[in-house]
Amino acid sequence: MRLSPLGAAVAAVVLLAPPARAGVMSAGSVADPARYVNPFVGTRPGGVDWGHGGGGGNTFPGASAPLGGIQWSPDTVTRQFGGYAHTDNRIRGFSLTHLSGAGCGDYGNVPFMPLTGRPAADPEARYATFSHTDEQAAPGSYRVDLDNGIRTEIAAAQRSGVARLTFPESAEEPAGLTVDAGKAHNRATGTVTVGDRSLSGFTDSGGFCGTSVRYRLYFHAEFDRPFAHSEPLDGRTSGAYVSFAPGTRRVTVRVGVSFVSEDAARLNARVEQRGRSLDEVRGAARRQWNGWLGRITVTGGTEARRRMFYTALYHSLLHPGAFSDVDGRYRGFDGLVHRTRPGHVQYANFSGWDVYRSQIQLLALLAPREASDVAQSILEQGRQAGYFDRWTLANGGTGVMVGDPLPAMAASVHAFGGTGFEARELLRAAVAGRQDDRQRPGHTFYDTLGYIPAGTKGVWGAAATTLEYAVADAALAHLADRLGDTATRDTLLRASGNWRNLLHPDSRYLQPRRADGTWPAFKPTQRRDYVEGNAAQYTWMVPHDLPGLFTAMGGDAAATARLDTFFTEYNAGADQPYAYLGNEPSFNTPWAYDYLGRPDRTQDTVRGILTTLFGDGPDGLVGNDDLGAMSSWAVWAALGMYPQIPGSPQLALASPLFPLTQIHRGNGVHITVLAPQASEANSRVREVRLNGRTTDPRWLPDSFPARGGVLTFRLSPP
Repeated sequence: MRLSPLGAAVAAVVLLAPPARAGVMSAGSVADPARYVNPFVGTRPGGVDWGHGGGGGNTFPGASAPLGGIQWSPDTVTRQFGGYAHTDNRIRGFSLTHLSGAGCGDYGNVPFMPLTGRPAADPEARYATFSHTDEQAAPGSYRVDLDNGIRTEIAAAQRSGVARLTFPESAEEPAGLTVDAGKAHNRATGTVTVGDRSLSGFTDSGGFCGTSVRYRLYFHAEFDRPFAHSEPLDGRTSGAYVSFAPGTRRVTVRVGVSFVSEDAARLNARVEQRGRSLDEVRGAARRQWNGWLGRITVTGGTEARRRMFYTALYHSLLHPGAFSDVDGRYRGFDGLVHRTRPGHVQYANFSGWDVYRSQIQLLALLAPREASDVAQSILEQGRQAGYFDRWTLANGGTGVMVGDPLPAMAASVHAFGGTGFEARELLRAAVAGRQDDRQRPGHTFYDTLGYIPAGTKGVWGAAATTLEYAVADAALAHLADRLGDTATRDTLLRASGNWRNLLHPDSRYLQPRRADGTWPAFKPTQRRDYVEGNAAQYTWMVPHDLPGLFTAMGGDAAATARLDTFFTEYNAGADQPYAYLGNEPSFNTPWAYDYLGRPDRTQDTVRGILTTLFGDGPDGLVGNDDLGAMSSWAVWAALGMYPQIPGSPQLALASPLFPLTQIHRGNGVHITVLAPQASEANSRVREVRLNGRTTDPRWLPDSFPARGGVLTFRLSPP
């Protein structure tokens, strides 16, 4: 049977249905996990601003589907990179796109703003105040009653959303709204075309972190009643003001977005919503979120810890976002329109430097099929651009941050069972890209000297970048090994040892080094030649060869003593010689104790970090969430395990937070974590059993994620 374009699009959307719930939940386990999610977590600073994007999560509270391509959310007047500052009570619009937790602003495209009467000449007079007591947010939906009497309700599907605007009966002025394609969180221009009951157009925007990356987003908005009046907003074709017939009290608008065309945006909304009411779309979004959040069910624990856990899981699953349309088309890094393989999705927005450490592994653990599409998306980006960028936004590379994280992400997807992508081609392209200055600035030095010299022009943080390249090489070596490419594996393994070239024989720190092999003046707290951290923090960043690092430090006892000192503080910022868990370079370090034969110290340290740095309120994050990076760390910590080695399926162990956790991987594999004594006080592991047999309390067999099984912990107080 040949499907019509609409029929084919409907078939494609079916493939984006919520993951099937596997297994039967135990008595006392969480039903409707979405009710434990607080989307406001991260919208208020929870820690000190150490100069790397603020002391809060930079999240947003609005409506998004899992891995959604639209994030329809309120923007406050006070600048915050997620668009919403919980400390402000003024909303300036409800824009269609957002990034959750980034340390720079972007998206915030095409804000809609309901109002009564004509828009004031002064844009600041159009702001609407509100109270948090009149605001509700849940996975997939958002609602606020503004102080001017207008209620705004929003629900989201994958690439579209629906809003219901209820205007006060007492209003003497006509109900209306503004739509502005010339506004975003960065520079934007655009065009709005007004129909009888529709608004459509596009916006050109970009400039993430001050870079030159740009993108064009198309939108189409269809209203349930005709306009009585329309005019350009402030005399600009990039914005429009529309109003409705006198007496109108409720208006529903359906909006689709696309990076291909206005027609594609219209089709996205038509296919995904199928004319359903806002309440129906909201219900479908909640069911979809429960399908995803329900991949992990927990029993026991306090109400606050369940809220912390499921909110962290929610934030871990917002990105990357669906970039292809319901018919499979998307705009590539070459500016051309491409089409995905039937039944697959192209994803976008990869915060590579941040998420390669634990977020991508969590996604692959819970959703190997979708994670495979993420890995294929990375490959397609590389094909179209000619190299793998480090931080990609929409269909462009920003070059932000350092290292070579996107190939490492794909290697980790493969390690956790997401094998439904062209892994051999990705490995080939990634290895070739090691010689590309765009992908690996400073690679000539790295390949010849074995490190990037201090102060190398065009390289941010020579020492940090050297370590990042070594980690990426190790991840690709694991991928090559699984693919049976031993020659490539051996080449990459040798390169992954380049960290040794930065080890100073006296200080036992990984230090910047000159091209002639000599060592500049050094102190452990220096930030020069590092990236958003210092030498004391980066010296531990050898997750793929911790035993080798400890030997180089003088042995396990010496390394343990240094690690104990390092954890004098958990979130000390980049100017102190202690841990900085509000940022990514320290993520793997608490688990390093396992590789020293001190799993007890991992258990205590991980539990201390989890219970002091993560909360269930708006101030529940102490650093940028970076598209789910920090939240994913919290999820893993609560599970009592962590993907310590990028590109490897090995899970280092701590202690679980909940008495019973069930993980449904989405591919028929199930994991049960039993810890009957688990509580706030009981974090010390006395015994670990895997399928009834005593096992190593430091880490699990590499086969565990693929096979699943029952993991039993016996816990007690420290």
